[in-house]
Amino acid sequence: MTGRTYETLAVEEPADHLLQVRINRPQVRNAISTQVGHDLLDVFSKIIAKPDSYRCVVLTGTGDRAFCAGGDLKERNGMTDDQWLEQHHLFERMALAIIDCPVPVIAAVNGAAFAGGCELVLCTDFAYAATNARFALTEVTIGIMPGGGGTQTLPRAIGQRRAKEVILTGRPFSAQEALDWGLVNKLCAPDELMDETLETARTICENAPLSIRQAKRSMHFGMQMDLRSAMFFEIDAYNRLVPTEDRREGVLAFNEKRKPAFTGR
Repeated sequence: MTGRTYETLAVEEPADHLLQVRINRPQVRNAISTQVGHDLLDVFSKIIAKPDSYRCVVLTGTGDRAFCAGGDLKERNGMTDDQWLEQHHLFERMALAIIDCPVPVIAAVNGAAFAGGCELVLCTDFAYAATNARFALTEVTIGIMPGGGGTQTLPRAIGQRRAKEVILTGRPFSAQEALDWGLVNKLCAPDELMDETLETARTICENAPLSIRQAKRSMHFGMQMDLRSAMFFEIDAYNRLVPTEDRREGVLAFNEKRKPAFTGR
């Protein structure tokens, strides 16, 4: 992945099995252009196709002002209805590719996450944010509505009544409110955000990768079922791990009082 150059993304591997994806358009606050949509779709589609390529992904933005300001409205200015819909279809596939990523995706929210930028955060598994980050879903203030999953992901994250207030007013809210409401997991000093996010990502990478993927899958789909069905789904996911080399290695390492060496097999 890191051997490929993207026009709008900076992609690097800060540790073994760990991919950092940075939206790299600081001059427009990392706004989502058509090319950003193509680039993010390509990155996450590749991981979906080859899930053993990485064990964790960190998604962030360049600079200290914005994680992502949302859709690039300068690019959208003057679009025909057909052009707008064509671009949005791309953005829909981009969002679903992040949600469908089989390995954990952590957002490191380094600044403003507005509109589509906030929806990107909501597409990830969990998020850490800088204390100076701000959030909003502002779509209703310009004649549209959230269309990158926001009307579905935000109520699931912070509750329906709170989400209705956020979406229907379009008002920004603070990093502390995002933490209090459950949108982000942790607040970090701006200069410590990436270090703390990468530390958590490295911890995930050190765990058994098949276990991580199965646990994520079980939670993701189980939350869409009734409890009894979800329990059976979990057992099916669990049973797939019993015959793996990593399961045997984990138990052996525990008994030999050493760190396990997981291979994803």
